Amino acid sequence: MVLDRELRFVAANRAYERSTMRCREELIGQYIFEEFPNEGEGGYRLAASFQRVLDTGKPDTIAYIPYDIARPESQGGGYETRYWTASHSPLLDEDGKVAYIIQNTVDVTDLVRLREAASLPFPVRAGASELLEHAREVEEAHRELLAESDDFRRLFQQAPGFIAVLSGPQHVFTFANDAYLKLVGGREVMGMRVRSALPEVEGQGLFEMLDDVYTRGIQRGASGASVMLRQETGMPPEQFYLDFSYAPIRDREGNVTGVFVQGMDRTEATLAQKRQALLMAELNHRVKNTLATVQSIAAQTLRTARDIPSARRDFEGRILALSRAHNLLSERQWSDAGIRTLVESELSAYGVARYETSGHDIRLSPKAAIAVAMVLHELATNAAKYGALSGDAGHVRVSWHVEDGSLRVDWRETGGPIVSAPEHEGFGSRMITRVVSGELGGTFGCDYLETGFTCSLRIPTDSYERTENDNE
Repeated sequence: MVLDRELRFVAANRAYERSTMRCREELIGQYIFEEFPNEGEGGYRLAASFQRVLDTGKPDTIAYIPYDIARPESQGGGYETRYWTASHSPLLDEDGKVAYIIQNTVDVTDLVRLREAASLPFPVRAGASELLEHAREVEEAHRELLAESDDFRRLFQQAPGFIAVLSGPQHVFTFANDAYLKLVGGREVMGMRVRSALPEVEGQGLFEMLDDVYTRGIQRGASGASVMLRQETGMPPEQFYLDFSYAPIRDREGNVTGVFVQGMDRTEATLAQKRQALLMAELNHRVKNTLATVQSIAAQTLRTARDIPSARRDFEGRILALSRAHNLLSERQWSDAGIRTLVESELSAYGVARYETSGHDIRLSPKAAIAVAMVLHELATNAAKYGALSGDAGHVRVSWHVEDGSLRVDWRETGGPIVSAPEHEGFGSRMITRVVSGELGGTFGCDYLETGFTCSLRIPTDSYERTENDNE
């Protein structure tokens, strides 16, 4: 007889009708366990065998099973215990999924009864009892083999590397472990052709590699291969880096019947290596830039210094400002630094009562952070020497905001001595102008008012990262 996936009859031959005492018209379309209910061991084993065929797509055999069959009323009604062997074979659809189950059944009731009647005054048919005992032994061995197979299957299912088994020239999935399903976004692949299950892989050379393994019977693979895979329906594919191998699966005659897929997802490790290489290149670049900056500071400081002690003080102060900026960036793994932190690190030595800040903490790029730190140091040093911070009553106010797509920083001194423009431009002024215009591509302007020194600088948008409150 033949059952569909819902275990409903779709066909039965005459031998089956005679053995079950049912006519074909009674069976077609009916659920097998409604027509032949059995809540005992026989019903459990029969249902389990059907389920194994549906799960694995492979045949399953029950060598010996007792099963009660209802007798028609014309034969006295009630139930009759009969004994069977049953072979269940799958019929697959074009996608490789089980569409139907064929049951080939042999009624061994007579053999069982002959064995039970061994004490009767006539001989048991030669070999009948031994045949039934052998059938039982075969089924027990089959059960043990299935148990071992299930253990191996669980090991493969839980393996850390991804594993899949593809069957036939169309590469139909017959097994995929948890790691493989996670790699492909948890999508349902069992019973599907690989080209249908993973359409986004088209054009990446993997389908052609599978075809080559199947047709030529050779092993292929790759290390750290970039593969685009979709993790969610409707979303664009994401980049993965995979180590994998495709190995041919052969039958007893040596013919290739499928492809065994195994590998590891190396995406995180590969990205970490790329980040490390990028950081090393960035570090080399920053070291060169820093040394060039130090060289420039040393040369200019010595050239304009009045004497050696003052040159030493100016040089050390500028190097410390550069060091503070580097420390702030190191804490952020050289990603960015907040302008408020830069201002406070430069002015905090004069006491919180001597300065005031205003503005949202906009993040500066590493290049901009170092440049702004050097500018703030020169402004604070000048204020301490000649301006608001040289006495006891002076005050500095630093504010910043976004204006016309640029970051504007304003420095205003009050309460200090009367200041006037210097007759000659010193190194500090030249350095500020060079840093703002040359390093940042911005502008710098200043005024020497009777009330105190003021200046402002503008930084282009590519030197800082906007925050959600930048425009406030």
